[in-house]
Amino acid sequence: MEKRDIFTHLHELELQMGTAQEELSVLKLEVKKLLEENQRLSLENEQLRKILKREAGEPGDVIPTEGEAVSGETEEGEDIVGEGYDNLARLYHEGFHICNVYYGHLRTEGDCLFCLSFLNK
Repeated sequence: MEKRDIFTHLHELELQMGTAQEELSVLKLEVKKLLEENQRLSLENEQLRKILKREAGEPGDVIPTEGEAVSGETEEGEDIVGEGYDNLARLYHEGFHICNVYYGHLRTEGDCLFCLSFLNK
């Protein structure tokens, strides 16, 4: 191979690598969207099952209604933690960000310091 052919071949390989990297980035974003949608649909499915159980009168996981006590509330009026806080904590434990930086996005790399500092306030 001549020197010019080697350089041309290297240039073509570099272009192919760039194209492959772009395709990989697009696929990575698509997988992220699919994972988030899957998580959302799983949560919706779980909620619908709970509603179905409650309406069918089966014992088990029952969602409290507006008049009933919500976790964090006590009958004596001790430290009442709001229902909104409970919902955010539930969302975080289900794998979603609750911080203002990534709110609503799926947590893929473990705990988020922003979310944890928000929960500890």
